[in-house]
Formats: sequence, structure tokens, C-alpha cells
Amino acid sequence: MVRVVVVGSLMMDLVVRAPRPALPGESLIGRSFSTFVGGKGGNQAAAAARLGAGVAMVGALGADSFGDAILASLAADGIDTAFVRRLEEDGTGVAVPIVFDDGTNLIYALPRANLLLRPAHVEAARPVIERADLLLVQFEVAPEATLAALRIARAAGVTTILNPAPVAPHPPDVFRLADVLVPNEVEAAALSGAAGEPTEVQAAALRALGPRAIIVTLGERGALVLAEGHPSRIPAPRIQAVDTVGAGDAFCGALAVQLARGTPLTDAAAFACRAAALACTRPGAAASLPSSAEVEEFTRRLPAAGNLSPRDDVSSC
Repeated sequence: MVRVVVVGSLMMDLVVRAPRPALPGESLIGRSFSTFVGGKGGNQAAAAARLGAGVAMVGALGADSFGDAILASLAADGIDTAFVRRLEEDGTGVAVPIVFDDGTNLIYALPRANLLLRPAHVEAARPVIERADLLLVQFEVAPEATLAALRIARAAGVTTILNPAPVAPHPPDVFRLADVLVPNEVEAAALSGAAGEPTEVQAAALRALGPRAIIVTLGERGALVLAEGHPSRIPAPRIQAVDTVGAGDAFCGALAVQLARGTPLTDAAAFACRAAALACTRPGAAASLPSSAEVEEFTRRLPAAGNLSPRDDVSSC
């Protein structure tokens, strides 16, 4: 079994479904309300665990009922939570995704305890990180903690994936310490300094910052991969989306597992696109993350020809 360590955020998602975005000053009646365990770090850890990896989580929760629920959910997925801290200084992080009838979404995030994750907390997990096959981090915790994790992994020769989401102030060293950088289109435009340029230009600008490879996720159009040589496009499966919340996390978790297993980068990205597309067919973030068996069955059900297209209905890898 491959070993993946996730240093990242843990949030409770308070999900509102609505027909469309409200206009400024408008009160709009929503369709439903649900709660789901979320956070980019927790979601990506759950995605990797359900796809067969042994996963350890490093993060921070408040000493509250949301934190209790998140710990129980991680344990149910078999995730090692020995390095998840319970803090009194602030409450568990909360996110409020608004999901619209067309399957798109917007998210308001309040990281709270996640921003109190310190380098000392990460240092305590050094032995687990050094033994891992892969480290996966994001931008949803204190940047000093992310940097500390990347430095430990690089010194130990552990492969690293950085999902720079959400875009936030960060030490410049984080890009040089990332083996694979995985932004979406919005993040690639913001971080590359090449907004308005083609995705290929943005990816090249990001790679010049130090990562060994760039994968820009493109929603229904799949993903763009840039490593050595020319960029390549990975198309996404054609699906009808129910809820795109968590699809990017499904992608990152699936990519982490495949790279930890030694799968070539473009093949790993293609698998991750399938996992992300499947997650879009179900509501919720952590609740939508597929197992290995489900991704394999989904792959078998794709038509032999025309199953992957840059003109898919809706996908969010």
C-alpha cells in the first residue's frame, strides 16, 4: 500500500442549493441546505484513502462539535489522525458552498483553526512525512506550515504535490519545493502573472517558478499537463454534473495515489480526471469522493470511442 501524507485544511461544509446567484441586494429563496465534512485537506485525504492509499492527516480543528464530526469522518475512512490538533484558540473551519441548478458553485471559506496550524505541529509529523511516498499540500492553512511540510519532504526525497487553492499570500519557496503544481484555471491566471494569455503560456510561466511539472485543471475541458517538452491536453469524460463541489479535491487525491504508485504523469492525470468527473455526479464534497472500484466501474462503462471529449457536458477535473 502506498503512503500519502496530507498537510492541509479541515472544514465543515454548510451547503446551500439555489437556482442561481443572487443579485447585489437581492434575497433569493434557496432550494435546500445540507452539512458535509469538507476542507481541501480533508477531502483530498479522503479521496486518496478511498482510492487505496494509506493516508495520514496533519491539520487543526477547534474543540467543538464540528471538530468531533470531522475526526469521526476521517477515522471512518481509515485515515491516521494522530497529527490532527484540537485547538482552543479558535473554532473548526467552516465553508459555505452555494451550488446552483447548472451544477456550478461558489464558496465562502472561513479557515479559523486551520490558520493556527504551525510549523511545530508539522515538525511533530516529520517521521510520517519522511516515510511517505507522497506529500500533498494546499493553500488553506497557515503558509508557514505548508512550507515546513514541503521542506521536510524535499529533504527526504518524498514526491510533493501543491494544490495552490485558494490563492493566498505564500512564501516564494513553496513553488520551488513542489514536484507537481496543480492549479485550476482561475488560480493559474492569478499566480502566473499571465492573466488573459492561453493556458499553455500560464503553465509555462508557473513552471519557471520552480515546479517540475504543472497540471492546470480545466473543468469540463479536462486538464493541461506541462512537464518536459510540449504541453499535452487530457480530455474529461462526458457527464451530467449534479454538484461540482469537491471535484478538484477528487482530482488531487486521485493524482496523488497514482503518482505514489509510480504511474506516469499524463496517465495519472487521466485517471484523476475520471475520478473528478465521477465525483461531479453526486452531491457533497467528501460524500461524493469515489472508491477505486467505483472509478474502475465508471471507466468500464465509458464508450470505447468518443468517451473523452473536450466538449463534454459538465465535468470539473
